[in-house]
Amino acid sequence: MDYAMAYGEHQYNVAVQWLGNQGTGTSGYREYGREHVIRAGAKPELAGSADAAFRGDATRWNPEDLLLASVSACHQLWYLHLCADAGVRVLAYLDEAQGTMLDSPDRGRFTEVVLRPRVVIRSGDDRELAAKLHHEAHEKCYVANSVNFPVRCEPTIEYSDI
Repeated sequence: MDYAMAYGEHQYNVAVQWLGNQGTGTSGYREYGREHVIRAGAKPELAGSADAAFRGDATRWNPEDLLLASVSACHQLWYLHLCADAGVRVLAYLDEAQGTMLDSPDRGRFTEVVLRPRVVIRSGDDRELAAKLHHEAHEKCYVANSVNFPVRCEPTIEYSDI
């Protein structure tokens, strides 16, 4: 599909089904599991839970992981698009993103996300342009534009040895 054809409103649908009824429902805070499954059409299911700090299963995805992954993946996809358009050949991309969440008795919230993409580009391509395109990707990222906390990007651009 041509990118120009994608403009307009888009709807997304997911189903989140709680699996944690251990026989008495939510009869008490310690009496139910936080396990759930996330579904979206024919896509593979995601096993979800609360963070282990909140009585969840550390082996399952939690909402905080998914939020951080969404910010990182959205930035990555925009960056790859912009590099392709600009003639910068990306050969590898790994982001080790970090999110900071503050929990308090009143309310919890994310206070910041830092993206740390390590990008390998073809030798001879414009390293300065490759770095600059991260700023443009950030400006275009749907998810970063939708959150109420700062998203910083600290990229590393390397040339391929091949």
